[in-house]
Order: sequence, then structure tokens, then C-alpha cells
Amino acid sequence: MMSLLPLLKGVVRPVVDYALPPRCPGCGGHVAEDFAFCLPCWSGMEFLGEPCCARCGVPFPHEMGAGAECGACLAAPPPWDSARAVLAYGDVARTVALRLKYGRRIGLARLVARQMLRHVGEAGEDAPLIVPVPLHRWRLWNRGFNQSALIADHLGKLTGWPVEKRALQRVKRTMPLRGMNPAQRAKAVRGAFALRQAHGMKGRRVLLIDDVHTSGATAAACVRVLKRGGAAEVRLLCWARALPRDGAD
Repeated sequence: MMSLLPLLKGVVRPVVDYALPPRCPGCGGHVAEDFAFCLPCWSGMEFLGEPCCARCGVPFPHEMGAGAECGACLAAPPPWDSARAVLAYGDVARTVALRLKYGRRIGLARLVARQMLRHVGEAGEDAPLIVPVPLHRWRLWNRGFNQSALIADHLGKLTGWPVEKRALQRVKRTMPLRGMNPAQRAKAVRGAFALRQAHGMKGRRVLLIDDVHTSGATAAACVRVLKRGGAAEVRLLCWARALPRDGAD
């Protein structure tokens, strides 16, 4: 029976593609394969990477040397050891994030995880623990899933690294942070997260997963809880981040 599976897939896939042709995650246009972007959307995406601030990942106009940090991080170091994102927050990045979070296009979590791979680095002998930013239980029940947890699951499968979706819990329901200034955001998430006692973090390296990084208040609150729990290193990895020029920081 197992030997027939490749044959069946070869017969069924063209039929499915004809009835439901693959579409671009950004604009919905027809593309050659699943989770592929059309050329206009791909061209409009701003991928982030080196050269950048070693701490927060904000792009540098040119190479600044190993370990160089931006002025904002030097003035007020964030709690994470590093933060990286696949894309600058723009039209396509926003569309994918919203379709995943509110459009219930949960298959997009796999696309996001695949794109994150180039930022995960080498595990060495001490593979980091992948931990998603949690949702409050009421929001989770209402939405039915945590998009960051879906991304974390796929990233764990792609890397072979352990995933712990219940390490962090959101113990305080917070108002949406949109429209708040950085100080208001920080105040809103203060005390919102806790570490479950059963999940020891002492000496662990952690890869914290979130979908979108705006002011960083939510991620910072999570990082502080993880480090108070004994985590030796916490790196933040997101699908998209708002850059300082966008006024979101």
C-alpha cells in the first residue's frame, strides 16, 4: 500500500492544483507552487539581515564591525540577547501576519517558519528551547489557536529543536497595544506573563518566537520572565518588525 502513495500523490496533486491553484500569500494571485510569492510581492518585501545591530537587528547602512550595536540599544539595552526578524513590516508582511492571525490561514505558519530558518543559527551541542509568546486563555479560546505557537511547532520540526509551548503563560489579560506609546505599552504588559513552575529554565538557551515586533514591549516582558527563571540566553525571532523609521518604536 505504501508503494502506491507516491503514485496516488502524482495523480491527485494535478487535480487539486487545477481545482485550487496555488496562490500568492501576499496578494492572492496565481503562482507556480504553494507558499510561493509572486514577483511583485517578492520585489516589495524588505528582507532583514546583516549588516545590523547585534542586539536588536535594526539594519545598518554599512558594516559596523562585529558586535556593533545601534545608538538606541547602547542608550537603553533591551533585555534580549539578540532580536531578529525575517522582514521589515510592510504591506506583504502585514498581509501574511493578518491572514495567519485573523484569517485562519494557519498553513502560513509553515511559510513563516521556513523563512525564519536563515536566522536561527547553529545549535551546536546545546540546542535552544523554542518558546512561543503565549496568548491569554480567553483570547486563545476565542481565536482557537496561538499563531506564535503554530510557527514554533513548524520551526521545531524543521530544526529538530525542542519546543515548549507551555513554558510561558499569560496570566493577565491586556488591552490591545495598538495606539499606545512605548511607556504605555510597557505598563500594560507589566506582570502579564509568568513562568510555569514545571518548566525549569536554569541555564537554558531560549529562542522566543513571535509573529510581529513593534515596540517590543510584549517580547521584553517575556524575556524578563524567562531570565528571572534562570535562562542563560534569550534570542527573539519574529516574522516581521517595524523599523524606527516607521514610527512604531
